[in-house]
Amino acid sequence: MTYISSELANGVRLASEKMTSVHSAAFAIAVDVGARHEDESEAGLSHLLEHMAFKGTDRMNARQIAEAFDRMGGQVNAYTSHEHTVYHARVLKEYATDALALLCEIVRRSNFDAEELERERGVILQEIAMHHDSPEDLVFDLAQQSCYGTQPLGRPILGTAAHIRGFTREDLLRYTARHYQPGRIAIAAAGMVEDKELRQIAGEYFGDMPAPKEAHKAAPATHGHAVRTLEKDLEQVQLVLGFPAVSVSHPEYYTLQVLATVMGGGMSSRLFQEIREKLGLAYSVSSFMTGYQDTGSLGVYAGTTREHLAELLAALGRVLRHMADPVTEEELLRAKNQIKAGIVMARERPGTIADWMARHLLIYGRVKSAEEILAEVDAVTVESIARAARHTLMATPPAIAALGPEGSLGHIAWAERLAA
Repeated sequence: MTYISSELANGVRLASEKMTSVHSAAFAIAVDVGARHEDESEAGLSHLLEHMAFKGTDRMNARQIAEAFDRMGGQVNAYTSHEHTVYHARVLKEYATDALALLCEIVRRSNFDAEELERERGVILQEIAMHHDSPEDLVFDLAQQSCYGTQPLGRPILGTAAHIRGFTREDLLRYTARHYQPGRIAIAAAGMVEDKELRQIAGEYFGDMPAPKEAHKAAPATHGHAVRTLEKDLEQVQLVLGFPAVSVSHPEYYTLQVLATVMGGGMSSRLFQEIREKLGLAYSVSSFMTGYQDTGSLGVYAGTTREHLAELLAALGRVLRHMADPVTEEELLRAKNQIKAGIVMARERPGTIADWMARHLLIYGRVKSAEEILAEVDAVTVESIARAARHTLMATPPAIAALGPEGSLGHIAWAERLAA
């Protein structure tokens, strides 16, 4: 399968991939705006805007939009990250053009009705409360703060309750005008779709957008190594370590992905085998690599009871220190195949492909093929993993986030010496 790419005269980027083996059509509209583009007074505005996009246009109200997608057998939603906002839909193939037109209308012509804003404000306040009640979610917010501090990348995507209560319709209109610009929008279609219809409908809804005189750029981010702790009435201690790493477009990005997978990416990984299977110190332990446009973080997550925290930290330190030793060829093969399986399986889902293409157009300026990414994974060697471990895990102390019951976090202060 191959994709077709094009661009509207004002800079909106398009990509499509026809898949004759499926009976559905999927679409994604990605906008190069997220939490890191907000100033301090706007924290949470990107996410609120994404919610409000579904609450009505001049032609349809929120209920009519919901009924229209249900009538098409559709799945429609959106999400906000630190760097992107993505609107996506998947419908039966016979409704492809209708679904694309409606998704474009939602993004381009939402009216941000003031009455709907009051209702959705309450919904997001509930979402924030639910988020704070989830230890796993909350510790990753703390981790973002420990890695990036008061920089925009350090703020929670949902914002704060105080900010959400204060936003107005005028705030939404100003933010949209500043950030929803043609050069920062990509639209992708996958499945039983026609490229000429994508270009026609995209042009109808986005072709008249004026290009700005200058593009807004997010401020560069710097990964730090602060310690953030929070005591709550919990049974477990939740722990996240974050080591400064490379950006998503860095040549070593997939080396770090393989390193993270060997370290804690599956049941055969070193962390899982040592921490859970051998020592029984945690039910859940894993590692991950997160890349942004100009920085990244190689992270470790674990949850344990307070009486096992010191032992857990010591065990983590042993595993991290040994990551600079050469991994075995068998470990390398397992890690590569886990990553490659995720890529290959994603290529079997039109919705994932549409999301992939739209975001790639924003991140790389083009769509990286699965074959290209698989080749990058295959190029990782035992030597490159050892080198990446030394440069990442051994170079600086980690940022640390810990959430646990009162009096349980006394051992965290020396956790920054884990990989020393």
